[in-house]
Amino acid sequence: MSEQIKHECGLAMVRLLKPIEYYEEKYGTVLYGLNKLRLLMQKQRNRGQDGAGIATIKLDPDPGTRYISRKRSNASNYLDDLFQQVFSHFKNVTPEQMHDPKWMKSNKPYVGELLLGHLRYGTHGDNTIETCHPFLRQNNWISRNLILAGNFNLTNVDELFDELVEIGQYPKEKSDTVTVLEKIGHFLDDEIQRLHTWFKPDGFSNMEINDLIYENLDVQRLLRRACKKFDGGYVMAGLIGHGDAFVIRDPSGIRPAYYYQDEEILVMASERPAIQTAFNVHVSRVKELERGHALIIKYNGKVEEVPFIDQEPLNACSFERIYFSRGNDRDIYLERKELGERLADAVLKAIDYDFDNTVFSYIPNTAETAFLGLVKGVEKRLNDFKREKILELDAETKPKKLEKILALTPRVEKIVVKDEKLRTFITDNTSRGDLVSHVYDVTYGIVQNNKDTLVLLDDSIVRGTTLKDSIIRIVARLRPKKIIIVSSAPQIRYPDCYGIDMSVMQSFIAFQALVALLKENGKEHLLQETYERCKAQELLPKEEVTNQVIELYETFSYEEVSQKVAEIITPPDIKPEIEVIFQRVEDLRAACPANNGDWYFSGVYPTPGGNRVANRSFINFMEGRNERAYT
Repeated sequence: MSEQIKHECGLAMVRLLKPIEYYEEKYGTVLYGLNKLRLLMQKQRNRGQDGAGIATIKLDPDPGTRYISRKRSNASNYLDDLFQQVFSHFKNVTPEQMHDPKWMKSNKPYVGELLLGHLRYGTHGDNTIETCHPFLRQNNWISRNLILAGNFNLTNVDELFDELVEIGQYPKEKSDTVTVLEKIGHFLDDEIQRLHTWFKPDGFSNMEINDLIYENLDVQRLLRRACKKFDGGYVMAGLIGHGDAFVIRDPSGIRPAYYYQDEEILVMASERPAIQTAFNVHVSRVKELERGHALIIKYNGKVEEVPFIDQEPLNACSFERIYFSRGNDRDIYLERKELGERLADAVLKAIDYDFDNTVFSYIPNTAETAFLGLVKGVEKRLNDFKREKILELDAETKPKKLEKILALTPRVEKIVVKDEKLRTFITDNTSRGDLVSHVYDVTYGIVQNNKDTLVLLDDSIVRGTTLKDSIIRIVARLRPKKIIIVSSAPQIRYPDCYGIDMSVMQSFIAFQALVALLKENGKEHLLQETYERCKAQELLPKEEVTNQVIELYETFSYEEVSQKVAEIITPPDIKPEIEVIFQRVEDLRAACPANNGDWYFSGVYPTPGGNRVANRSFINFMEGRNERAYT
């Protein structure tokens, strides 16, 4: 992606199912769980930019001893900094102590059976330690302690917050993370109190009731009660002080979650390859957590996957496949290749099948796999072209003519190079802007001046600013006759509200193109009419709200919007003609059939709150407010 957008966070959870002595004896270290957690987080680092944190819980602690440990970092090298701080606790430990499981668990933090890690990609707000997960809700009653981390955004935080206030709480801030923590925490308290009230009349002591709570706490019931009004995309993991743990996934399956279990360990992560690598297991042994289900790990080690909320139709995020997830997952790799291959016909039509005078390349780095697919598709069409030419030959054809046909291949080159070492620490806006425009460089001497067409594949075009201000200007120096920008993702038309930082509609280049077309064609009044319909729905229950912006896009064809995008991103002082080709939504759905959540492109949201956010984002545009459309 030529433009970085903040997106989903990453989760990792480890539950040791054997005593710590087992791992010392088999693997030679009492830090087996901590080392595995670190590797899981390292392999999902693509999901972190702003910070990271971990928390651990020790089972069966003695009263008065520390059994919960947490560390967070928002340093520039947050992951290294985080684990340097954690492992600093073991620097002065003798070799004998280091291999003494009982001593280590009794005397050192982070030596526990339950471990939770989080990589933060903040969608908004300050990048402070306080915004880094995991979050901790503390209490002197062991079973009322709650640790929570998640990859989520909720669209109805206001509604959930008001419910907390109505029951008498005073949350310290109005954010989805704090609201969720307190919501689940409230029902945890309620379930604990219910069990205490149930067992107390039977003559059990408070200490005995604690043990009964460990055994009888109904985590599924707790989650059913706490989460029934959540509207959004989420995967959340929680640790309860005495040792129960859970992972929940939203009913539409918007956010991803995978897990693996054997007789030694239960592990969960946001991405499947992280588990495969960390534990050297075959893909067939890694399970995907069902949407609307909770993975519950009891204090005694019992593991079950159970429903906690009614399932909705599957709407797994398609951006996972296009861009966000690491491409070393086999399915994702093949899907990205197919996305590229499905663009071949449109690209060849745009170059009029002129293979001799076309150079194919891509905008690094995440578009590389889709580019392999595009090249594969072009080569297939070229083989058809060769076959036709060969069949036209007669017996007297000279060998050189046949050799010329067989030698015809696509001109595939690496034209655009990203300078990863370029940093813009300068505060002067003019100087900094000049440096930003040179983040990319080009390979000179490959493109024939004023003769070649240059095809550049990007995996998505969000705002178009990097294309206009940097990439197109730089590649125009090569003096191609024409530049064709190809996006393996469709036109991004609508805001996201489930975890990705794409919430301001007017920042999308496709929306800017729509507005420009309306004004140029004397249809600007449709903007006001759409605004009035959006305002009329503001006070409706969210279940009755519909996306009013879809109708605006139906005014023009897909190609007309693409053409206007090309005009907008064309710098005024360059000579090459610019064309833009977007993936079509139907081809995206065909290439990624299991991840059909395409509301960014189609406007079809999986939850009622999404429609409200789309309308609110349009209202913000009309009222001149450049702000997020949800809390």
